[in-house]
Amino acid sequence: MLFVVSMLLFSLMMHAIASPIPLDDATNTLSRRITHGGRGTYFYPGDGNCGGWSTDKDPIVAISTQIYNDGGNCGQWVEITNTDNSQVAYGLVQDSCPSCAPGSLDMSPAVFQQLAPLYVGDIPISWHYMSREWSP
Repeated sequence: MLFVVSMLLFSLMMHAIASPIPLDDATNTLSRRITHGGRGTYFYPGDGNCGGWSTDKDPIVAISTQIYNDGGNCGQWVEITNTDNSQVAYGLVQDSCPSCAPGSLDMSPAVFQQLAPLYVGDIPISWHYMSREWSP
């Protein structure tokens, strides 16, 4: 009897461990862990695709339309690193960038200047999404 109960509990435990994670959650979680690489540029913001108005002083970024995800990343903070000098800045996704490659970002002057002077214009970057709950 003890053997049967033990096997039943073992079977239930293995079933719980082997339960699949829904694809949407797994894909979303994995995409948040990816470190993207590309070019960082700056732009003068205004009315962004995520809605609302932004100024040069707001810490915002525009992501490639290829990963814009119909606005699914709006309001998401990203950590950006200038790979030439290791400076780090944070920006809030508020717009899309049609001319950006998938790993590149267009940043407001407020964000770009934390990484390099504006006259540089174009810098090598790496970046990743912060957790949804995170904000600076």
